[in-house]
Amino acid sequence: QVQLVESGGGLVQPGGSLRLSCAASGSIFRIGVMGWYHQAPGKQRELVAAITSGGSSNYADSVKGRFTISRDNAKNTVYLQMNSLKPEDTAVYYCNADVYLLRSGTYSRGDYWGQGTQVTVSS
Repeated sequence: QVQLVESGGGLVQPGGSLRLSCAASGSIFRIGVMGWYHQAPGKQRELVAAITSGGSSNYADSVKGRFTISRDNAKNTVYLQMNSLKPEDTAVYYCNADVYLLRSGTYSRGDYWGQGTQVTVSS
């Protein structure tokens, strides 16, 4: 199995910064795309940013220029640096990973989610 563990959420004032981390562990052979999604109360979960294993990234229009996604392939970890935070960024942030597994000589592939971390932007 694979576990994704997020950290770094919290309460921050408008204009402030936070850095989220998500570490994957388990029977991992390699990881394809990793991404961050957020879900505000009463709304659908939406993509914030995603990054390939080669480092290519894409962002939601609402966060371009403010958020930066990065990853450390050796540590199976993805990060989200969030600057110039706004109240509308308030949401639960979830990590997602496209994981290729190797167990007992057998390869498989799965889509995994973290448990979510709350980000609240408020004065």
